[in-house]
Amino acid sequence: MRSRILASFTALLVLLALLVSARCPGLVAPARAEERPIRVWHAKRDAEARALGEVLATYQGATLDVLPIPYDAFARKLEASVPIGDGPDLFIDQHDRLGNFRGRNIVAPVGDALEGEAAFIGPALDAVRAQGAIWGLPIGQKCLALFVNTALAPEVPADLEGIAELKSTLPRGVYPLVYEAQGLYAHAAILGAFGVPLLTPDEQFGVVGPDAARSLTLVRWLLDQKAIPEDAQGALVGDLFKAGQAAFAISGPWFTGGLSEAVKQRTRVVPLPRVRATGQPMRPLLGVEAVFITPEGARRPEVRALARHLASAAASQVRLRIAGIPPARADVEVPADDPFVSAFVEQAKVAVPQSSSPASRSVWDPMDRAIRKVLRGVATPEEALDEAKHRFDDVRRPLPPPASPAPLALVLGVLCLFGAMRWLRQARSGELGPALKRSLPAYKYVLHAVLVVGVLVIAPLVVGAATSLFASRQEEPQRYVGLANFIDILTARGGPLFASGSFYLVLAVTLLWTAVNVFFHVTLGGALALVLHRPTLRLRALYRVLLIVPWAVPSYVTALSWKGMFHRQYGAVTGLLEWLNGVFGTRLEPISWFSSFATAFTANAVTNIWLGFPFMMVVTLGALTAVPDDVLEAAWVDGASRWQRLTLIVLPMIRPTLAPSVTLGAIWTFNMFNVVFLVSGGDPDGTTDILISEAYRWAFTREGQYGYAAAYSVLIFLLLVGATRTLNRRKLPAESAKEAQPAPGDAAAQIHTEAA
Repeated sequence: MRSRILASFTALLVLLALLVSARCPGLVAPARAEERPIRVWHAKRDAEARALGEVLATYQGATLDVLPIPYDAFARKLEASVPIGDGPDLFIDQHDRLGNFRGRNIVAPVGDALEGEAAFIGPALDAVRAQGAIWGLPIGQKCLALFVNTALAPEVPADLEGIAELKSTLPRGVYPLVYEAQGLYAHAAILGAFGVPLLTPDEQFGVVGPDAARSLTLVRWLLDQKAIPEDAQGALVGDLFKAGQAAFAISGPWFTGGLSEAVKQRTRVVPLPRVRATGQPMRPLLGVEAVFITPEGARRPEVRALARHLASAAASQVRLRIAGIPPARADVEVPADDPFVSAFVEQAKVAVPQSSSPASRSVWDPMDRAIRKVLRGVATPEEALDEAKHRFDDVRRPLPPPASPAPLALVLGVLCLFGAMRWLRQARSGELGPALKRSLPAYKYVLHAVLVVGVLVIAPLVVGAATSLFASRQEEPQRYVGLANFIDILTARGGPLFASGSFYLVLAVTLLWTAVNVFFHVTLGGALALVLHRPTLRLRALYRVLLIVPWAVPSYVTALSWKGMFHRQYGAVTGLLEWLNGVFGTRLEPISWFSSFATAFTANAVTNIWLGFPFMMVVTLGALTAVPDDVLEAAWVDGASRWQRLTLIVLPMIRPTLAPSVTLGAIWTFNMFNVVFLVSGGDPDGTTDILISEAYRWAFTREGQYGYAAAYSVLIFLLLVGATRTLNRRKLPAESAKEAQPAPGDAAAQIHTEAA
């Protein structure tokens, strides 16, 4: 036993030493900086990753440690690793995050890594300029342009309205234009034609006024004219254009990677057209890809040399040749006969560089919601924009003022004092020593489990609870605010208690969501289990395998599949309605599933019921095997009906097994983030969001307010703990079942009594 404890303690010391060496390498191995390889992080894929690999292979200055990271996790890993010296020396990312990176001290000025400002295109270099310094080296620029199907449209109309007017000349089922009309990124090009900025110079919400409303009215007109499809997402845009069902498409350089050679032969790219209502060209957002150097890497000359190499003209030629990335350098010549890249280079000259201010990210979610509300006809442009501005101002409101940590310190001190006094009282009474001695063998056996649970479960809970007492934003340092986050949440941030997005409204939706799903999980799962438990059923094994498939498939895949089936125009549900109309002569109209709360909630619930009923079916099947056959036979002999045997014998006996499973299923459903986020995305207007998805939005789409999101998580934890404790205070299900369960000899008599 002592050797086992010693081995566990030694392993713990080794783990701590490894952590210290990883976080503070200078304390363990003070190696020279130049001996360490240059760490490079990127989020490239496919052709862009191949181009980067070829460029890095030609660098001979130092050993490279290249790490690809998924794009969704890229910024978070930088924010977590660079401040503690465990991140890269340089990394490649979009310039719009520069404001956040500067606020968190993740990047440093490039210094002598810049060859000269004349080598780069002006807008690209301006995108990485701040406070008179250059914070990155542009290596590429991306913006939207117009893809033309020359087989359907040999000539390109002069303006956007002219493209819409082609509807009458195109074959049936072919759209004049496809693009992601419900997103701000594509709509920003139309806003540019109306001269509407996303942010004002003082970083306030800029999409206001008559011109902004006119831009939304124009897109609504395109939809009414059936010039664009409804609910067009990225995949649908590509599918329609590649299938020849769209004459024009608005997309970026990445769109060409999904085109086959046959489609490329009939495709060319031109700059975006003008808007007839203003006479001005559409001006899309310009995204500049740049090489950024971390503060630690900026101190190493070989890192600056590598950055200069990545931004060189030769490297730009490689990226242009392999991945078709429009160069950000003025000295890189683009072939004039190139059907794709040359158009993007021309388009970039009139594009609007996307703001790198952290406030710009707070524009996206409110504007996406406003655009969807207008296109779905549930709000006028003016109403939708006013609501978007209110949401922006709510997210950008000043953080709570700093609070004194004295009350928290006092509470912790009182708790520690209470614990110490209790321990001292037990020690004086003589109870502590013998009890501790008797329990020492048990402590030895559970020590390793306590350490693992403490590190993996208890420590994250404590850190999360502590985070809820702080407030921060991407450009503002963290500050202790005490219970201010909880007060804001529980008071609905000073607005109506049941306003859109308030804690109480989201809690009500979450409770409804949990109740509906658990009811159908238990009902469907139990009913199918009863059917599959019948010994006379043929092919029982096959049915069990087929019915457990929804549980075996990852929820991510299932959610996206159901979302596609609920698409109003091209979904399987709409196809079924059209088939019914053709067979039975009905007039069932396609349903816009995500335009109202009832239909969006139904879509979410159907998806989650499909995912959840197999679990309850398997649990119920296992519980049914424990029901004694002799009890059921005695009841049958005494004349009990099948319903009486089910309700008076089977259900009371399997209830102790089902109760923990139902509780676990309710907890899973209460926090079922994947389905809500992937199917409805909170639509319409965030009304189908549940507590966990609302916490996610505060953490990752509303300027990284992690303290506020952590407060949501703490409230979720307290709600679940309170609910389970309340259930435990009632009589235990097992005891209730034992009291209610009749003896085998008394079963028939009880059932005769019930029947009489």
